[in-house]
Amino acid sequence: MAKKLMKGNEAIGEAAIHAGAARYFAYPITPQTEVAEYLARRMPEVGGVFLQAESELGAANMIFGAASSGKRVFTSSSSPGVSLMSEALSYITSAELPCVFINVCRAGPGLGGILPSQGDYFQATRASGHGDFHLIVLAPSTVQEAVEHMMIAFDLSDKYRNPVMIFADGLIGQMMEPVDFDAIKPGTPADHSAWATTGAKGREKHVIKTLYLNPLDNEAHNRHLAAKYVEITKNEQKHEIYGGLGKPSLILTAFGTSARVCKTAVDVLNEEGIDIALFRPISIYPFPAKALDVLSRKQHVKQFLDVEMNNGQMIEDIRLYTRSAKPISFFGRQGGIVPSPEEIIDEIRKVMIVDKPKKKAAKK
Repeated sequence: MAKKLMKGNEAIGEAAIHAGAARYFAYPITPQTEVAEYLARRMPEVGGVFLQAESELGAANMIFGAASSGKRVFTSSSSPGVSLMSEALSYITSAELPCVFINVCRAGPGLGGILPSQGDYFQATRASGHGDFHLIVLAPSTVQEAVEHMMIAFDLSDKYRNPVMIFADGLIGQMMEPVDFDAIKPGTPADHSAWATTGAKGREKHVIKTLYLNPLDNEAHNRHLAAKYVEITKNEQKHEIYGGLGKPSLILTAFGTSARVCKTAVDVLNEEGIDIALFRPISIYPFPAKALDVLSRKQHVKQFLDVEMNNGQMIEDIRLYTRSAKPISFFGRQGGIVPSPEEIIDEIRKVMIVDKPKKKAAKK
């Protein structure tokens, strides 16, 4: 297949099919409804299943049941819809079931608006539901990358038997860009026959549960999950460093759409000879803490400027993993407004620390 111009939401749906996920359960909510619209047509063509649930709660619990069969399954929603799925997310994670959740974020809080936002960072990385658990969360910045992340997401969910979330936003979901599916290696679904509920003919039955009435059993289960998150954190930190002229003094930090805009700002200022660069987390859980820590220790790095489409959520991780060793500023837009490169450049010029020339010693 040659490059094809596709809307982000539709490309995400097609990517799931390429990944071998032919079971999709969802409920419509803008700005991600085109995922469901596309798959309502595509799934019958590939012998797959699409069932529109009566609500987000219903869709998430359908995922719970379908994932128990060991097949690749997924759903998509947006901000308040993901909130309604949070109970099932906790159950699915406790049951160690592989599946993929897509959040095409809208502006909030509350009902908010259908325009793009990154206000769900805390929800995705800290509070996807009740209890001690984590999702693996990937944040694409282009439609092509969203497609690639879908492939990676299913492989990661199989590898760790853990849900993976694609954290996109209304801009990535609605924009059209060329997509090259030939550049992507389709994933191979793992063999889950050792635990999947596929019928117990000729073998002992498999039981999937999340209830442990004995507190010692419950603690052992939580410690088992915690050890898995340690392994995920060790192996799956992903980031990109973009731009710079060799020894950047200011580092922009941004993810997803905000990072995309920041790249333009970096290009403009690098052309002017101003040495700045961008640090972009690709995995926002696990956060690429090690790489950011190493970068923050470099002597030439004087400060950070965090850019987000929210009130400053990722900045907490920037402070944590740089130990606030360097000054950290923030620039954000809310309500569905995407910051422009010009706004970011103006903010850089405003906050940038300029070393004053050293005074020459007076001659005696």
